[in-house]
Amino acid sequence: MKKILLIEHNLQPPGGGKAVTAWILEALKQEYEITILTWNAVDFDSINNFYGTSLSSSDFNLYTVPWVWQSLINLIPDQSDFQKLCLLMRLSKIIQVNYDIVMTISCNEVDLGVRGIQYINYPYLYHLYQQLQGDFGQYSYDYLKKIKTHLRPWKLISGYSFERMKQNLTLVNSNWIGKKIKKCYGIETKTVYPPVHGIFPQIPWEEKENGFVCIGRIILCKRFKRMIKILTEVRARGYDIHLHIIGTANNDLIKDNYYLEIKQLIQINNSWIFFHENLSRKELINLVSKHRYGIHGMLDEHFGIAVAEMIKGGCITFIPGDGGQVEIVGEEKRLLYQTVGEAVEKIVSVISNPDEQKHLCQYLQDRSQCFSIEQFKENIKIIVRQF
Repeated sequence: MKKILLIEHNLQPPGGGKAVTAWILEALKQEYEITILTWNAVDFDSINNFYGTSLSSSDFNLYTVPWVWQSLINLIPDQSDFQKLCLLMRLSKIIQVNYDIVMTISCNEVDLGVRGIQYINYPYLYHLYQQLQGDFGQYSYDYLKKIKTHLRPWKLISGYSFERMKQNLTLVNSNWIGKKIKKCYGIETKTVYPPVHGIFPQIPWEEKENGFVCIGRIILCKRFKRMIKILTEVRARGYDIHLHIIGTANNDLIKDNYYLEIKQLIQINNSWIFFHENLSRKELINLVSKHRYGIHGMLDEHFGIAVAEMIKGGCITFIPGDGGQVEIVGEEKRLLYQTVGEAVEKIVSVISNPDEQKHLCQYLQDRSQCFSIEQFKENIKIIVRQF
């Protein structure tokens, strides 16, 4: 049995990237001996409850960072997950010789010490890569100045090499991200769409509520105000629709101004907008499946797991015409919008036309198969076997 070393600074939910990690572990646990190198102890029960997996501590070897090292990192005022990842990269370079394959899933661009497998959600380190490019010698004044400005000691500790990172087999969550990485680093990628877990009941169209759902954290980039404006204008055309917002605050301890503004806007329109906070997975699936339509507002989504969830729930879903999310709906132009006005016109065109609804429902049902758990697990197994 081949041995895999998986490097992850945090496996605990929530987060779409961590869902991918959980389901990759589920796909590989029977065929490989897997060691997880991570920052803290792993609560597999919470992972299983959130993502629908069946992981157990008996399935894996677990290595955590010694508490002394953790204590030293915790003394640094500027805390970030990347600090922890850098220390994990250093540790991986020490122990990776004992493994056949080294992987990372939710950490993005990682120097694994050897050629390994990385799953990139977004190329967050490209700004640093650009800053360190130049024709100067390694020990020139300009080089040392850039090191001092852009690389803190905790980054140097990792022994990070962009050239080694670029040798990895790079998986991505959308073709859109793949193109970005090609432009950033000049490397080829393979797209493996994240899976949507859960059994969504197939409710006949005529029994579904004539309303919309949207899913996401209540943060500015999700553009909830814009979605509310769009549906307000649809209602002004005489269509009796409603909206269910399924979301959470960005931070359970801090309700920021945007969150409070959205809550106030919901209260003002409480005859047709309803807020559902911190729903269980079962509750989310049931609510989504009972509705005919979905709407999404974020621009340049890396993938957009919320969009895929609404599609799998049988919702005809309208989304901005950019980012990786357009791949979920197969770039179907009837569902893509750039402006509020365009969104209103396209929504009205669909909700007023039963034939259009029937065609789009069948089309999106077929598209949803691209994001099944079974398809995802099979793709991952093939990739790792061939590596």
